[in-house]
Amino acid sequence: MQGNDCLTIYGEQLNSRLLIGSALYPSPAVMEESIKASGAQIVTVSLRRQQSAAAGDDFWQLIKNTGLKILPNTAGCHSVKEAVTLAKMCREVFATDWIKLELIGDDYNLQPDPFALLEATKILIDDGFKVLPYCTDDLVLCQRLNELGCEVLMPWGAPIGTGKGLLNSYNLKTIRERLPNTTLIVDAGLGLPSHACQALELGYDAVLLNSAIAGAGCPITMSRAFKAAVEAGRFAYNAKAMPEKDLAAPSTPTMGMPFWHQQEGNKEYE
Repeated sequence: MQGNDCLTIYGEQLNSRLLIGSALYPSPAVMEESIKASGAQIVTVSLRRQQSAAAGDDFWQLIKNTGLKILPNTAGCHSVKEAVTLAKMCREVFATDWIKLELIGDDYNLQPDPFALLEATKILIDDGFKVLPYCTDDLVLCQRLNELGCEVLMPWGAPIGTGKGLLNSYNLKTIRERLPNTTLIVDAGLGLPSHACQALELGYDAVLLNSAIAGAGCPITMSRAFKAAVEAGRFAYNAKAMPEKDLAAPSTPTMGMPFWHQQEGNKEYE
């Protein structure tokens, strides 16, 4: 958990707690404006899913023009060898040792393969990468990734692109409590600004969004909404919420309240 009000990722401090993806937008112009409206300082890109021809070159230039820090990812990889190879290519292309490690184990719900993820993480960390692994909300898996040297973990809220929000807030809360000094970012499954707000209220340090913004009716406006939601969630977490109660309690105290009149039988006394 962050000790100050900045997001810290591998020693780098950032003001925004919203990371944004660069895929699925209806046009490059909408993508550019949405990223700008989000206030994000980190944008994720997938080398595998971009073209190397003229259209791809235009895309890279557009991303470069944002001035944001680029977080390449290994989206679409299904094996350790594939993910490690792509990570090394990303390091050369983007000149960064940061990598969002995605290693899919099931094509139906796009769930990460926990066993291959651990193996690939160890290989990449030994090779000098700063790994941000995309994983499920499994405490033991998160502990093992942390033990390997991951200072940042990215558990999902729900399967990628579903927009279902935080399906298991208990699991996420447990991870937060058991890994208090690890930067935690909810990645995948968020659909509404309220979902992002809830993640920050739980003490998560940031959220990463793509489909929820790019797939909205107006991505630019949705970017602004998520920016506000993340800020609200962080403020709420820092403020410490009131405890929940089983019984109702009046917000206005009754002790010392003046009684203007009292009725007894048919008589009234002032």
